[in-house]
Amino acid sequence: MIAAEIQVIWHLLLGQRHRGSHAERLQAFYAPQAGHYDRFRERLLHGRGELIRHLAPGAGAHVVEMGGGTGRNLLFFGGELSTFSSVYLVDLCPALLNQARARDLPRNVTLVEADAVSWRPDRAVDCVYFSYALTMIPDWRGAIDNALAMLRPGGRLGVVDFYVSERAPAAGMVRHGRFARWFWPRWFGHDGVRLDPARLAYLRSVLPRHQLTERRAPVPYLPGLRVPYYLFVGET
Repeated sequence: MIAAEIQVIWHLLLGQRHRGSHAERLQAFYAPQAGHYDRFRERLLHGRGELIRHLAPGAGAHVVEMGGGTGRNLLFFGGELSTFSSVYLVDLCPALLNQARARDLPRNVTLVEADAVSWRPDRAVDCVYFSYALTMIPDWRGAIDNALAMLRPGGRLGVVDFYVSERAPAAGMVRHGRFARWFWPRWFGHDGVRLDPARLAYLRSVLPRHQLTERRAPVPYLPGLRVPYYLFVGET
């Protein structure tokens, strides 16, 4: 376990390379650590189970997870997962999808190697969500617009992700200090995770009917520091 932890940390320190397509960069970064991906990030990616409880798709629902990677988030549905009519897990990284294929997932789950900006199911869906994925998608506006286009009227879009606030956020929004707004984008940007206020602002503008929670969480091996993250659930 210690060796696996060191391997993941080593690849995080190396960072994500800058050459190649987005898919090639993801594969090069995650392939060496894919087998240990979930164990390390269990302590880093907070709020995922809570997001899924807020989405509450219900039996018979059609559900899409964009940037679903190893399929770990599907386990938060518990026994409800097998009651959905269809579940699509979409990701651009073969190494992470291979981890999902190794799981004992219900037959209603379909794994799709595709881009979240362009892939769509053949019918409208009830729920789409991104769990710590939007910050890794270069054309994140395109990914949000694509998700909205596949939702039925009254469908829900959920996002949980890292971010930093604007210097002067809107009334009622959390304001992060200067250090947080400087440090976290640089820390995560080394690994291809882009933190800024724009994604959350865009979500709020395109889905004015929404619930939003802003929080901070501890980061492994960075004692005393807490990274900001948010949970967003909007309804079309």
